[in-house]
Amino acid sequence: MNYPDSVRFLYALGNEIKTAKLGLDRIRTLLAALGEPQRACRLVHVAGTNGKGSTSAMIESGLRAAGYRTGLFTSPHLIEPTERIQINGAPVSAVQFAAAFDQLHACAEELLQREAIDLHPTYFECVTAMALLLFRECGVEFAVLEVGLGGRLDATNVVVPKLCVITPVDFDHEAFLGKSLESIAAEKAGILKSGVPAVFAPQRPQAAAVLDARAAEVRASVTHSSTVSIADVALDRRGAGFTWNGLPVRCPLPGEHQVENARTAIAALTALGVPPPEIVQGIAAAVWPGRLERVAEHPEIVLDGAHNPASARALAAYLERFYDPRRVCLIYGAMRDKAVAEMAAILFPRAYRVIVTAPAQARALRPESIRDLADHERIETAADIRAALALAATGPLGDSIFVTGSLFLVGEARAMFVPNATLPMASCS
Repeated sequence: MNYPDSVRFLYALGNEIKTAKLGLDRIRTLLAALGEPQRACRLVHVAGTNGKGSTSAMIESGLRAAGYRTGLFTSPHLIEPTERIQINGAPVSAVQFAAAFDQLHACAEELLQREAIDLHPTYFECVTAMALLLFRECGVEFAVLEVGLGGRLDATNVVVPKLCVITPVDFDHEAFLGKSLESIAAEKAGILKSGVPAVFAPQRPQAAAVLDARAAEVRASVTHSSTVSIADVALDRRGAGFTWNGLPVRCPLPGEHQVENARTAIAALTALGVPPPEIVQGIAAAVWPGRLERVAEHPEIVLDGAHNPASARALAAYLERFYDPRRVCLIYGAMRDKAVAEMAAILFPRAYRVIVTAPAQARALRPESIRDLADHERIETAADIRAALALAATGPLGDSIFVTGSLFLVGEARAMFVPNATLPMASCS
């Protein structure tokens, strides 16, 4: 298949968090038939509710600064599925993506024919296997794998990594992971392996108890990122600076929460033996699109995928620190399965004007429904992101526009302002 056909086939498999039967048997059988590509390079496995993408990006950047040929697997994508699989900091090409899909699909069809698997691999199982295939093909030495959902039954949990990392655990995807913080933490702790060291970011007490107990059970040594000593923290709209190990560190990812993510990345890279100068270089070069990302200056337009209550609190803290609420226009859209009322209560008071809209997704919550849930005296609706941005442009000069909520909405906005966002493409040469 060509690239568009491969993407259409993957989308036809349905929402990536849907599966007829949770479990790892299908992905294990598939990878075995593909020659166990997950064994071709060293791996770092990253789980958590918030910060796992940013932390993964910083770890990968640090490994690349240390001279390793790197891979990075993240989800979801913002514009194109190729973004999910990176080699040496660049997304794979459409040709590479399609070729990996063809190899995977042919293998899956053969396994189905002889009834070695029950169903065609799911969307997420497919892209996970494709990432591992491309890492092997491209000679990746060290790859960072971000968990898609949970951990214990996530398709990425077939690997035996060199290091496990768990970022802050909070409420999200409760329908799949459980209604309590303890049950969610137990799912995240499912990535811990016997004898494999781990790094834990600061956690709520209920989650910390579950993670520590599981680590003790599997005899995994744990480094808590809170033991990484940093000083002289200075935050600004564009990122943060601090000192660590006597070295000045610049984190280009905005938000106070990114300082903690950087500390977790420092702890992980130190555990992997990366020297401090390369750690500092890697963090300074880290890129994580769609999270407090400026895509325009006049007016200022910032994209932030605050899609659960914890990330909404992080965005609200950023707005409170750096922005006068009288000069903020918030464009917000969300999926039906999210805690929209809670997130609206956190975010909307930080804006003078709110425009609610919907991404072009079947699961999107209608703007009118968000409006009815929210309590804000200046709230308007718009059919889509283009209409929302046009409406926002009618505001006073000098207002800042924040597009937030669903990552699908952020991706649609980013495609408008950063049309070549996925370039340059990765090369296996």
